Amino acid sequence: MTRHIITDDSTLLDALGRLNALSGGVMTLLVTDKEGVMTGTLTDGDIRRGLLAGALPTTKVREIMHRSFKALTEQSDDISRLREFRRRGLTLVPRLGSDGRIIEIIDTTVTRSLLPLSAIIMAGGKGERLRPLTLSTPKPLLEIGGKPIIDYNIDLLRSNGITDITVTVNYLAEAIEAHFADTDIKCVRESSPLGTIGAAALVPHKPDGTTIVMNSDLLTTISLEDMYLRHISEEADITVAAIPYNLSVPYAILTTEGARVTGLEEKPSYSYYANAGIYMISNRLLSELPSDRRTDATDLIAEAIADGCKVVYFPISGTWIDIGSHVDFRHACELMLHHETMRR
Repeated sequence: MTRHIITDDSTLLDALGRLNALSGGVMTLLVTDKEGVMTGTLTDGDIRRGLLAGALPTTKVREIMHRSFKALTEQSDDISRLREFRRRGLTLVPRLGSDGRIIEIIDTTVTRSLLPLSAIIMAGGKGERLRPLTLSTPKPLLEIGGKPIIDYNIDLLRSNGITDITVTVNYLAEAIEAHFADTDIKCVRESSPLGTIGAAALVPHKPDGTTIVMNSDLLTTISLEDMYLRHISEEADITVAAIPYNLSVPYAILTTEGARVTGLEEKPSYSYYANAGIYMISNRLLSELPSDRRTDATDLIAEAIADGCKVVYFPISGTWIDIGSHVDFRHACELMLHHETMRR
């Protein structure tokens, strides 16, 4: 964090040296006074304009720094304000304490949002349809583009400011536990298979708030920020990520009443939304999950609807691949190879 901070009594020459050291990263310095209170920002463009206006290399930073800066505070609505800053093209956003001192620096090229969520990644399945690949390697650790599948989802969560992440494991649990041994990712092991969401009962939940629960075998570019804002605006108990699914019938379909044909529709198409395996769920509902029997996500959703809870959906507009078969796995590998080729 300190590599981006410079005091306002430093010289422009000092600032140029600091900016040069940031080459390849975000080329912005945050300026503080001698007490550590933030007073402005400085870029190489500010220095260039200052020199053209008559400043010298020995001129103090405070003389040309940009004093009207944007920042988050401990009391601010981080999600909406950070979203606004990101749309304005701000790449370095400080968070200030009540005393004006910098307590955190957010790089919006790395952290896209700051969602107040915990996360559970379900990684206990056997991946039987991907055998023999999964005979000795759990499906979440199969590599796509040189990187384990589950790590793409970890990166997605971290890029949205989610740091409280738990992975539930069962099949070949030791391999996944070893993979995360030197990280802050927590692993919880099922003693027996608990279904597609039952293992969430093994994770402690805060009394209030929301947890995102997702399958570990997904590749997706879903906007978790947009999904969360939908969840909050709808005051939902559960929000289900959904993917459009179109079904085309290659025949003429009859509509009937008793034995009578009342209409005919030639080769109709029907559009549905399918469950994408990503959920935002009230901690209250997760805390009520039984830990001694199997519960699938569909069971929880059906029970919530029956109990009068509000369940809404969020349509995914980007990439979503459920890596459940060899065809899906090859498709994901080809897609990632294409992305890497486009970056070069």
